[in-house]
Amino acid sequence: MNQTALPVDINRYARCIDASKRVNWDIDRDVIRGRRFDVREKFLPDALSRVSQFDFLSPDEQRFLSQIQGRTYANIFGLVERYINCKVLELSRDYWLGDQVALEALVRFSDEELKHQALFRRIEELAGADMPPGYRFLPDPNDVARAVLSKSTWAVLALTCDIELFTLVHYRESIEPEENVSPLFKDVFLYHWKEESQHAILDELEWRREHAKLSPAQLDAAVDDLIALVGAVDGILQVQAKADVDYFLEVCDGCLYEENETRLRNGVLAAYRWQYILSGVQLPRFQKIIGELVTPAQMQRIGTALAPLMPH
Repeated sequence: MNQTALPVDINRYARCIDASKRVNWDIDRDVIRGRRFDVREKFLPDALSRVSQFDFLSPDEQRFLSQIQGRTYANIFGLVERYINCKVLELSRDYWLGDQVALEALVRFSDEELKHQALFRRIEELAGADMPPGYRFLPDPNDVARAVLSKSTWAVLALTCDIELFTLVHYRESIEPEENVSPLFKDVFLYHWKEESQHAILDELEWRREHAKLSPAQLDAAVDDLIALVGAVDGILQVQAKADVDYFLEVCDGCLYEENETRLRNGVLAAYRWQYILSGVQLPRFQKIIGELVTPAQMQRIGTALAPLMPH
């Protein structure tokens, strides 16, 4: 094992604490504010849902599909934050009798992730109250957390950093500038973005700290773990994409021609792969971080694993 400890950049942890205090928000007071979803509005913007590619759907059907995808988008975040919170609490142990600034930063991170899980449970309740019955979110958060946490900390932090980074970019580049989406949905991800900005910094700091502990052989095994995690995420997306299209077809009376149903199923899965995997791993910031941590051969292995998920 590499015995060279990576120095803790305590100033960056302290700045995350300051930002956390400055942007702190309450679910009811600041986000929901007594509102409900309006089913006359899209939930997820076209840049993420990609519903505009389905020219065989009517505008109403495209809007409904965006609502299904938006509902799943919120549920996916609630899902991953279950395992993220567990890992953050585990990492905080290193600071219990050490640097208390870093400890506070991670404790705040954990507290905010618990709040986010509560927020997304509320969003599921609100969406379920006004959307047609029959929607199912199939992955179990505890089962997923157990599976993810069985992998190396390096791989878990790599996946988490990817998720936190694409969360920020999705909001800034797709959700915030889109006028034709639910104001409540936009506010959910505005406030989520405010706290995830700090989380992405802490993810990178802890990922690099973990990296410094690994021998070359341990790193190689961790890269295998990351590839396995990406495959597991894709498995979840395949299952949920099928469930979401099944729900859409049930509500819309399954009236599509066979070739259009195939286009719909393939297109929704491709949109989910973009949303939850590819939009993160292709970010320059993520590419820079992982490029500094792995060898060219390991990066090539990661790229080979991602290739089947790329759009053709």
